[in-house]
Amino acid sequence: MARTASYAPGRLAWPVTVVAIVALAVLALPLVALVVRAPWADLPELLARSSVLEALTLSLGTATVATAACLALGVPLAALLAHAAAWPTVPRRLLRSAVTVPLVLPPVVGGIALLLLLGRRGLIGSLLEEAFGITIPFTTAAVVLAQVFVSLPFLVFAVEGALRSADRRTELAAATLGASRWQVFRHVTLPLVAPGVAAGAVLCFTRALGEFGATITFAGSLPGVTRTLPIASYLAMQTDPDEAVALALLLLAVSVVVLLSLRDRWLPGVRG
Repeated sequence: MARTASYAPGRLAWPVTVVAIVALAVLALPLVALVVRAPWADLPELLARSSVLEALTLSLGTATVATAACLALGVPLAALLAHAAAWPTVPRRLLRSAVTVPLVLPPVVGGIALLLLLGRRGLIGSLLEEAFGITIPFTTAAVVLAQVFVSLPFLVFAVEGALRSADRRTELAAATLGASRWQVFRHVTLPLVAPGVAAGAVLCFTRALGEFGATITFAGSLPGVTRTLPIASYLAMQTDPDEAVALALLLLAVSVVVLLSLRDRWLPGVRG
């Protein structure tokens, strides 16, 4: 009688394990190289430079504002996307495509698109300048707008997934008791999807913090105004590689600290 192979639920086939280890190496080894080759002896001096502190302050400030804007805009958009399941196929796909495109679009193209919309000769930018004297490109506001453009989809899809998996019976019960749609959304739906909102906000913040392409195209690289940490790191690579590595290490550290500090508190579905 042929022997039946035993199956252990917690074990994978060895080819799958080998490929998974290779994939992990692809993700981890570049970061290991960054940590190993960092100029640790000179790191305090490099990070204490005024230009570094200026870029760090600007990056943290704009990423925070961009995350707040994404929360205000993204939660309603996620709700619309979740309820669009009942829509006809064509408008539903167009809506999802509009939200998805910034994820796959090269960031530089996003910066060009923002210039064509909000630049001095842009569709809206020209009107803003003529009517109110407002110029957006190459300002700190342009940095925030670029960060919102690239990071908003992360929040939308995180919240949409939470909305789709939430138990809707509580919403129906609240509506039966006479609550309006706005009351149901504010008092029932939002608390139900709070972990998804928090997860999306964390992804939003870290993505905004690392944004480069759209920012340098739409906002430029003005010290103290639009020169964020990624831009400062890129420019330093041409003149002072040690400072560039220190800035890259700082970005990595901030991202890891944000993810680790918020994981257990706001992302209960993720365990170490």
